[in-house]
Amino acid sequence: MTAPRRPVIAVVGGGIAGLSAAWELVTSSDIATGAGPPIVHVLEAGNRVGGKLDSAEFAGRTVDLAADAFLARRPEATELCEQIGVRDELVPVGTTGASILARGRLRPMPAALNLGVPTRWWPLARSGLLSPGESLRVTKDLVMPHLGAAPVSGDRSVADIIGERLGRPVVERLVDPLIGGINAGGVDELSAAATFPALIAASHQTGSLMRSLGRLPRPAGSAPVFWSLRQGTASLVDRLVDKLVNPRSAWDVSIHTGVSVDAITQASGNPSGGNPSGGNPSGGNPSGDNPSGGGTWRLTLGGINAAGITGNGEGALAVDGIVLALPAQPASVLLAVHSPMAAGLLSAIDYSSVGVVTLAVQPDAINRRLDGTGFLVPRTSPIGGRPALMTGCTYLSRKWPHLASAGTELIRVSVGRYGDERHTQLDDDELTAAAFGELAQVLDIHGGFSDSRVTRWSGAFPQYRVGHLIRVAKIEEAVAALPGMAVAGSAYRGVGIPACVGSGRSAARTVLASLGESSR
Repeated sequence: MTAPRRPVIAVVGGGIAGLSAAWELVTSSDIATGAGPPIVHVLEAGNRVGGKLDSAEFAGRTVDLAADAFLARRPEATELCEQIGVRDELVPVGTTGASILARGRLRPMPAALNLGVPTRWWPLARSGLLSPGESLRVTKDLVMPHLGAAPVSGDRSVADIIGERLGRPVVERLVDPLIGGINAGGVDELSAAATFPALIAASHQTGSLMRSLGRLPRPAGSAPVFWSLRQGTASLVDRLVDKLVNPRSAWDVSIHTGVSVDAITQASGNPSGGNPSGGNPSGGNPSGDNPSGGGTWRLTLGGINAAGITGNGEGALAVDGIVLALPAQPASVLLAVHSPMAAGLLSAIDYSSVGVVTLAVQPDAINRRLDGTGFLVPRTSPIGGRPALMTGCTYLSRKWPHLASAGTELIRVSVGRYGDERHTQLDDDELTAAAFGELAQVLDIHGGFSDSRVTRWSGAFPQYRVGHLIRVAKIEEAVAALPGMAVAGSAYRGVGIPACVGSGRSAARTVLASLGESSR
């Protein structure tokens, strides 16, 4: 009896979603296909994998250049850490609390918030974020209970719900800096269903919105809210890659950088096709002597390292399944011929660009106490009489004890959000000067900085506008009609690391299930 053939699967995109998809493909594939782990090719157009997880040596320490933590209450990332053997390397945030620049100065963020929405009035009132009159407006939610909205399936913006119940100042000074900051967007357009589903449910209940949100389960008091790794959050990528390509494992995973997918065509004559002759762990020709033979799909490859995959310079790869772990726009291009509906819906997803300026500052030059992990800057809070360029600031060496040094404070300034592209008009020196200038005003810094680094993330954050989840469901339904294909990444159901890990693994299971059904 002939053994089941091992399928060949391409993961297009080497960010954390794509790498998580590869992990799922090789660790659970035998359940779906009956043939054991497939041959997996991760194809990344850039010169490294990891996407928006990256780090660099800065001021003698390894510093994350983008996401520096992930939520502990979402299980996907911590489960992955457990599975790849880095659970004991997780480290919690070293301090608590943060501030908001509001009404002319830094003010501690009030207690009892749920994603920026106050669940108790008194901590908000005494924080000073609101004027006395604005604080009184919030009490309307408590003394004049809402009758509740009809539980309809429609979506609303975050600002629409909170502004109606608690007033516009709460939206501008608390909710937009927090929820808007997470998504680098504005809560006037952000979908509540996609970014804060509990808010939609609470808005349907009779009574106070604050009390409804306050009744939601909270993590145990001693449980960490965020995790990082001792070598930085970006080290998760290195450890995952080491596991995937470990020569001692039985998996056949190859990771290729400098390889783009320029087109996808559907092969003919072999609907379940693939590689009848086994794998090639060195990343050679996965379809035997003829790189264009077999497989359901044929990928046209480009980039400086494309020829190394097929081994004969033809620049084509035949595969049985595909996980498209790409941003919305490039995914739209590749799907245009095969699913015009999915392509059209993807092309309508906008992205915002952000930047990070990392600074090393002498502690004795800072004349304000650095409380908590940093501060946020609302759109409505000017600095020096002008609209602020910075959106927030992280005290890296306070937030993460492993970055602490007696002689230097590491501080990270974030810039950019949807609708504010001013940072893209500045070169690195100009952006550094502008960011440090604002920081110096807020923290009363006398003197300069000893080191700096600018990191730019163009098109980094998809914007989840009202109705986003309906759009995503239609995209996934349209792609599901294509044999052995699924989509993954931050464009769909969450921009954080846990959401992207979960998205990649879910897409991998979808592809495996499709191939399993095909083989049966």
